[in-house]
Amino acid sequence: MSSILSTLPALYRELLPSFFQKEAPTETKATCSKCAMSRGSAQAAVESVDGVEHLFRPDTKCCTYYPRLPNYLIGALLSDDSKEMAEGRRRIEQKIDSRIGVSPQWVKAPAKFNHLYKNAHQFFGRSANMRCPYYALDSGGCTIWAYRESVCSTFFCKYVAGADGRRFWMSLKTYLTLAEFQLSRHALLQLMPEFLMDGRDKAEVATVPLTVEDLDDAPPLPKVYAALWKGYVGMEHDFYRACYDVVRAVPADGLERMLGLDGTIELKVLEKLHTQATAPTLPRVLRFNPDATVKWLSDGSVALGSYSEFDAVALPGEAYSLLVEFTGQKPVEAVRQHLRDHRQADLDPDILLELHRHRILVEP
Repeated sequence: MSSILSTLPALYRELLPSFFQKEAPTETKATCSKCAMSRGSAQAAVESVDGVEHLFRPDTKCCTYYPRLPNYLIGALLSDDSKEMAEGRRRIEQKIDSRIGVSPQWVKAPAKFNHLYKNAHQFFGRSANMRCPYYALDSGGCTIWAYRESVCSTFFCKYVAGADGRRFWMSLKTYLTLAEFQLSRHALLQLMPEFLMDGRDKAEVATVPLTVEDLDDAPPLPKVYAALWKGYVGMEHDFYRACYDVVRAVPADGLERMLGLDGTIELKVLEKLHTQATAPTLPRVLRFNPDATVKWLSDGSVALGSYSEFDAVALPGEAYSLLVEFTGQKPVEAVRQHLRDHRQADLDPDILLELHRHRILVEP
C-alpha cells in the first residue's frame, strides 16, 4: 500500500504532518483508467430502481467538475517545464489569459458554471457540457494531475471500505481544503497583502447574480480586473510562480501553525476515520437498514445499496431472508446462532462486516 502523502501533489511532502505517512486505503474498485462507472466497463451493472441512468459517459467519467486551483499549485504547474506537463501548462496558461475565474488566490470555475453545477439535476458524470477543462479527451486522463486540488485528490466513485472509506476521504478533503486556503493566503500576505486587507479572500456566502460578462463567457470589465490584480495585470503567470516559491519555502512545521486549532481538530478526526477505514471492527448489534435500496435481479440474486448510488452489493437471493433477521434487538452472535439452529444457515463475520461497511446492516 502507498502512503497518504504519496497520493497527493509532491509539493505537500515537506509540509504535511507525520500522520500522512500512514498507508492510504487502496481504492481498487475505482478504476479510473477503465472507468468502473461507464457502461462499457462496469462489472455487473444493475439497472437503477428510479429509472434514471446513473452510469457515467465514457468521455466524461467523473470529471464533470471544475477544480478550484490555489495560486501556489498553479505556480508549481507553470514552473514545471517537463514534456509530460506541456498540455497542462498550455491549458492553464490559456485559462489565465482568458481572465475568467482568475484571481490572485485561485483559478476557478466561471460563475456560470457554478450556477449550473448548483442547479442542474443528476448531471454528474453524464453531461459533456460540464466536463472539466483539463480533461484529456484522447486519453481519458487529466492534463494537470500532478497538481490537482483537494476534491480531485480525494474523490472516488466506489470505496473498498464502503461508507467508512468515503468518510475518510471526505475528511481528508476537508483538511486539504483548509491547507489550500491558508497556504494561498500565506502567499498573498507576502506578495499582495492588500488583497487580504480588502477581504477579497473571504468566501462568498450569498448568491451573487450573474453579470452580462458571466452570461456571455466574457472576461470581467478591465476596470474590475485591474482592481483585483493591482499592479500585477499582465504579470499573472509570474505572480503565480512567485506564490509557489513562497509556499515551497514554508518550514516543515509552518503549515501546522497556519492551520491552528481548526487544523488540529481536523487532523484528530482524520486519524479516527483512518482507523475505521483501515482496521474496522464488527459492531456488537446490527439491524437491516430499512432505507437500503433492494432490487431483485432476473437470475434470482438481489442487489442492495445504501451509502452511495454508485456502489451496490449483490448477494444470492437466499441471503436476503437471512439479513432481515438482524433487527437490532439481539447481538450479532445471537442472531447467527439462531440462523444456525433454525435455518441451517450462517453469515460469516467478514460478510457481515462488508455489509456493515456498505451500510446494508447498521447499528441501531
